[in-house]
Formats: sequence, C-alpha cells, structure tokens
Amino acid sequence: MSNVYDNILGLIGNTPLVKLNHVTRDIPAKVYAKLESCNPGHSTKDRIALHIIEKAEEKGILTPDSVIVETTSGNTGFSVAMVSIVKGYKCILAVSDKTKAEKIAYLKALGAQVYVCPANVPADDPRSYYEVAKRIASETPNSVYINQYFNELNIDAHYQTTGPEIWEQTEGKVTHVFACTGTGGTLSGSAKFLKEKNPDIKIIGVDADGSILKGYHETGKINPMDIKPYQIEGMGKNLLPSALLFDQIDQFVKVNDEMSAYRTREIALKEAIMGGYTCGAVTQGLIQYAQAHPFGPHDVVVLIFPDHGSRYITKVYSDEWMAQQGFVNNCVHNYDEVFKTEYIK
Repeated sequence: MSNVYDNILGLIGNTPLVKLNHVTRDIPAKVYAKLESCNPGHSTKDRIALHIIEKAEEKGILTPDSVIVETTSGNTGFSVAMVSIVKGYKCILAVSDKTKAEKIAYLKALGAQVYVCPANVPADDPRSYYEVAKRIASETPNSVYINQYFNELNIDAHYQTTGPEIWEQTEGKVTHVFACTGTGGTLSGSAKFLKEKNPDIKIIGVDADGSILKGYHETGKINPMDIKPYQIEGMGKNLLPSALLFDQIDQFVKVNDEMSAYRTREIALKEAIMGGYTCGAVTQGLIQYAQAHPFGPHDVVVLIFPDHGSRYITKVYSDEWMAQQGFVNNCVHNYDEVFKTEYIK
C-alpha cells in the first residue's frame, strides 16, 4: 500500500516548496515558500518535537510514565502535545499571555495542561514562561523539560531534515534562505547544512521590532533599549537562545507588527496561502532586504513559512483586531474594502 502510515507522526517533514507569483512580483528572483503548515501539527515545530522526544527515548531518559514539560508560544506546544498523545506521555506547557484563546483551547484539546504566564516580564522573572516551565519540571516527578531555546537537538532536527529538503528541492540552486528567528533552531539547523553544501548561500534571519537578536548579531552586546512589547508570536526574543547559531547567519532584518500583518493578509489574498503571522513577517523581511540588496533572475530564494493561518483568525485575520491595533486605517496596500463584510438586513 502507498501513502499509508502507522500513525500521524509519519507525516512529519518533506513539506513542499510553492512558488510565490504575486506578493514578490517586483523581485526578479524565483521566490518559493516552504510550507511547514503541511506538517500534521501545521507547523515546523513538529520536526523538533519528534526529534527531541525520540532522542530522549533512545537514551532511556523517557519512560512510559514520563511527563513532558515545555515552554511555547503555541506551535511547539501543539507539536509536543501531538507527539505525546501518540507516544503515551503526559504533557505540561507554559505559554505567554500573548497566546490567543483559540491556541490555548487547541492545546487543551490535545490533552495538555496549560499555564499562562505574563509576556512582558524579564526572562529571569519567576513569572516568565521560561522560569515557570523550569519550576514545573523541577517539581514534577519523572519529568523531562524539552527546553527548545537551549537544546542543541532543536538545531539538529533541522540539520537532519529541513536543510537537506531545501537543498534537494532546489537541486542545489538555492541562493538565499529567509526565516523568522525565535528559538533560532529552524534557521540555524538549515543554515548549517546548506552552508556545508555551499558557503555562498546567504542566510537571513528575520527579527521582530522589540527583540534583541538583530542588535546582538551586529554588536555582540544586548541593548536593553531594543526590548519593547510587540504582537508577532513565535519570533524575536529578550534573551539569547543557544539554539540560535549567530555565526551561521549573514544578516538580520527587523520587521514590525503592522507591515507583517499586512503581508500576512496579502499572502492569503494574492497567493491563496493561509499563513501565520510569521509568514507575513518573513515575506516582509525579504521585501525590506531586497531594497538594499538587489536580486537577479538566477537567484533562488526560499522563505520558510512556519505555520498555518487558522491559528490567527481572531488576530491578524480579524478586522476588529487590526482596527484595535490601528492598522486598518493605515493599510499601505489599501485593502480596507476587500476585508470589509456587508450585512444584508
């Protein structure tokens, strides 16, 4: 039999590349989106959840009655919860209060116990989701803390899978890879593999306006003034994850909430791809980068689209949410009329 699997975990990886034809029409390069939403958990985090958990099993760290604990902005939690169900582990997750209610409902539907923590506190604050996860892991018997921000297996998962897939799918012709950086594992692992194949491939990290990563890459120092609240989930950081290999990244581009929101909706409207907020962010990163670094017709650009837009229906795809942020009235693409709903009375 073909295309038949023993369980849903067999669907992880081998995600497609899809050419972008409209959003990037002013860029002469061939631009492809790697649709990580085609993983069964609808995000790239499926790769690390499966890889880290299976490595822990191989080492005997996980036993049948183990409890898996993790810090997550949502997507890693979905993936860890999904893998935990199939493998029979209990799952406890700490999330930030930037996480929308539907994401929390999704996590609970997958059997996870969820702790919601304030987002705008220092990473070492005992209320932060990093510290809460650490505390839960230390207090819970037979628990294993995934710790994606500081787990080298986060990098290895993408070194083993995402990087090779991009190389094979482009037949080694890839010239640029763009990805949003949160834990950094996706871009770091992919970059490590691809630069071993061709060190001339440009690796571009996309950071959030309100994060320290771009500034640290450029100066080697953390600038506290860089830290401020922002809305994009799953990218940017107020700490330095060891899963982010700064030496593998050629340049960072910083994007803001507003333009990333417009790009997310534009991708859906023009490419029929319902991507998450970070899909808009990485596309905005490419567009900003192209303003100072012209592309040619022989360039092959891969944007890693991390997740699916279904998790952002009440956020970036919501007219009400956009208006609350003050985005709709300033829409540079003038799509206000397109996104309005008319009620017939």
